[in-house]
Amino acid sequence: MTKKQTKRILRIVFIIASIFSLWFVPWILVKAWILPLPDTVEEQVNRAIDYGFDGMIVYVDEAGKPPAFYTSGWKDRKNKIPTDSQALFNIGSISKLYVAVAITKLVKDKHLSLDKTLADYFPELVGRIENAEKITLRLMIKHRSGIPNYTDYGYWDNPPKSHKETLELALDLPANFKPGEDYGYSNTNYLLLRKLMDKVLGYSRNQYIKEKILTPLELNNTFNSLNEVNIDDIMSGYHVGYESDLKTEYGGMFATAEDVGIFLRALNDGSVFDEGEQEIYSSIYVYKHSGWVLGYQSFSEYYEDIDTVVVQFNNTTDSKLYMWNLAEIVYTRIVKIIRNKKIS
Repeated sequence: MTKKQTKRILRIVFIIASIFSLWFVPWILVKAWILPLPDTVEEQVNRAIDYGFDGMIVYVDEAGKPPAFYTSGWKDRKNKIPTDSQALFNIGSISKLYVAVAITKLVKDKHLSLDKTLADYFPELVGRIENAEKITLRLMIKHRSGIPNYTDYGYWDNPPKSHKETLELALDLPANFKPGEDYGYSNTNYLLLRKLMDKVLGYSRNQYIKEKILTPLELNNTFNSLNEVNIDDIMSGYHVGYESDLKTEYGGMFATAEDVGIFLRALNDGSVFDEGEQEIYSSIYVYKHSGWVLGYQSFSEYYEDIDTVVVQFNNTTDSKLYMWNLAEIVYTRIVKIIRNKKIS
């Protein structure tokens, strides 16, 4: 076979392989991304339901304007209850922002030290969490501890019934990396931080967060557990392939999109902090966050260039994370619509 014939065969094989690979392209994501940008946020939110989301809530706080709310789809699919802008939502890991603020306040008041180690605070975990003597509080907050993430070890298959059982999933495992040498997002860090707050306070961290963050900001629609809320006020959560409503399956923090937006602006403009606290917070954590828990996806960010907070909730997840990627695309397009209007 000549060199010319070999090159021709390889070219044909490449073309066939490329055509075959198109079967695996998630076209729904491509479509969501390339469609012409609507003129309004309302149009984009309504269009999102066509991608398979059961319901969506979007809150937009543009400085100098009254807050705007956009909804589409179902709050409760089974009972055909439309999405309500004031529905409570499981905000997942957005709650880490509240925890980080609370830790900051405790550090400022010298109840905690960023430089003390996991071994200092939880000596019983030495030998069960690798490098416990070297993992500082600062590294845990910044996800630089190397502690394994408990959600990677069967958490979603058989959710534990308590925080103690949840922590057991991450114990006696090798570290993901040496403390401070890498970044690795780990829910275990924040499980331990919550336990630590309870320990140093001598009472519930939820009470502390309410007293120091929620009440001063008048966040009357933010709650730290299912026990504090009326179940009917919570937006139903759905996972592709499961018919059941997931709103009572997982604990967590529950809030309206408006309350999350108010908190996020206060976090970014510094009004959630007392004197000297913002400098501490800025050295340890971020000013935006997203959240994912089975049945619930959330995005929240403050955009300084347009002085705007955008919060998006949607109540549909899937195992392949197509819904996550779709939600992220919708969120990005909503921000672009708002930015375009600001510029024009």
